[in-house]
Amino acid sequence: MSQFLAPDLRPEDEEIERSLRPRRLDDFVGQERIKEQLQIALDAAKARGEALDHVLLAGPPGLGKTTLAQIVREELGVGMRTVAGPALEKKDIAAILTAIEPRDVLFVDEIHRLNRAAEEILYPALEDFRLDIIFGQGAAARALTIDLPPFTLVGATTRSGLLTTPLRDRFGMTFRLGYYEPAQLGTIVRRSARILGVEIADDAADEISLRSRGTPRIANRILRRVRDVAEVRHAGVITTRVAREALELLEVDVEGLERIDRELLEAVAHKFGGGPVGLSTLAVALGEEQDTIEDVYEPYLLQLGFLQRTPRGRVITELGRAHVGATRTDGSLF
Repeated sequence: MSQFLAPDLRPEDEEIERSLRPRRLDDFVGQERIKEQLQIALDAAKARGEALDHVLLAGPPGLGKTTLAQIVREELGVGMRTVAGPALEKKDIAAILTAIEPRDVLFVDEIHRLNRAAEEILYPALEDFRLDIIFGQGAAARALTIDLPPFTLVGATTRSGLLTTPLRDRFGMTFRLGYYEPAQLGTIVRRSARILGVEIADDAADEISLRSRGTPRIANRILRRVRDVAEVRHAGVITTRVAREALELLEVDVEGLERIDRELLEAVAHKFGGGPVGLSTLAVALGEEQDTIEDVYEPYLLQLGFLQRTPRGRVITELGRAHVGATRTDGSLF
């Protein structure tokens, strides 16, 4: 999987990413309408001394869902517990909820992958701040009800359509994060460069932002790799020429597509006659997992209009065909 799109980070990269994340809503770039609505809700909750209503954050990876959850915690001045949805069991939910403090934030990443038993124990906790625990089975079963302090669940999902209706209905606010404009990404790249202590030309920041797939996480990862090239091969300053050299080395083209993206488009165009081709067949041809193709690679290709999902399978568009064969005036995709 691409080093920029991979969901798993090396420990040192995780530390750097944490340092680049804004801690306040005013410092968060982009998603203006979401920020405005969230700020009003935060101010109202703080004024009343109440827990913020439960929040669902949806959208492709890397757009700031985790960052917004951490900002909610910072703005409220409360504690936060972060857990991954797929790893949560029923007993884990009970242990977390009984230890939670008033107005704390519980952040559940990939909440659409909660197992059914863990999800069902959340229903009364979210609606009535009550935990119902059943001991024993059959006629010997007995119920224990524990009152919980008001808290805020912030759920993050890349596939909101997989959430069950009962769970989705318990969120008071649902925000869908969209891809960023190049100008917004340019602002993020310049801010990150200042934090990293890297000198970068404005045109170089713009070049990186144009190839970052509308995604801040990818912009920051490209910036770190471009910084490496600048330090090793040049004087450490990121000029436009250095940025383009690094991007060509990284095989990130003018639309932000990487080798695997182009291989996907080429497979549909050439191996399968333009499509339609089924997801499972495409996954085997590329040597990738179906979920990775559907959740990581396809959303941006669909956004660009290079690929279509149809009931019969994936189809490459004329724009996609043109891109696979397109070159810059210097003869390069980069």
